[in-house]
Amino acid sequence: MRKQFIVLGLGSFGASVAVTLQRLGCDVVAVDQDMERIEDVADKVTYAMQADIGDPELFETLGSKNFDGIVIASSENLEGSIMAVLAAKEAGIPYILCKAHNKRYADVLRKVGADAVVFPEKEMGRRIAKNLVSANLADWIELSPDYSMVEAVIPKKWIGKTLKELNVRKTYGVNVVGIREGGRVEITPNPDTPLGPDTILMLVGADEALKRI
Repeated sequence: MRKQFIVLGLGSFGASVAVTLQRLGCDVVAVDQDMERIEDVADKVTYAMQADIGDPELFETLGSKNFDGIVIASSENLEGSIMAVLAAKEAGIPYILCKAHNKRYADVLRKVGADAVVFPEKEMGRRIAKNLVSANLADWIELSPDYSMVEAVIPKKWIGKTLKELNVRKTYGVNVVGIREGGRVEITPNPDTPLGPDTILMLVGADEALKRI
């Protein structure tokens, strides 16, 4: 059965989440007060509607569908976000993710029932900064304050060697979770296959260990 999500607030973050969820095979209801934003995503999601995200009657309007989760992507109006969290809890939605722009907002949203709070601008800023100082990394995704997943250009001294020979986990303390060559991705790479010069390694481990590589 297709998962069903509600996305409240269609700024750049909310619209991106809504469209991506739809592309991943979910049913998405997108909500915003701005009709122009609604029109921008209307043909890219299951259903788009104009409404106030803080309206306590919003979930009655949406009906009794069994939604799997909700993304409250508007962080400018704390009162509206709080009302949306409370209404989502009352409607029985099992997972509530909120966007916040500071710690105080995040603390309040967690206290009223949000399961997760994200800071998209802050997290993207940290990600970009790490990419800038790590020239050999194609991408860096922070999993926690101390652990990350990176896509790294293969070190020259590894070219032609196999994962079995390199024994990356024992030698460097990180795990190879996949490799990418061109448009092809292998999430269970053959440990006996020599690595080519265009290989991108997908690595997971502690930040300090990843920096050493």
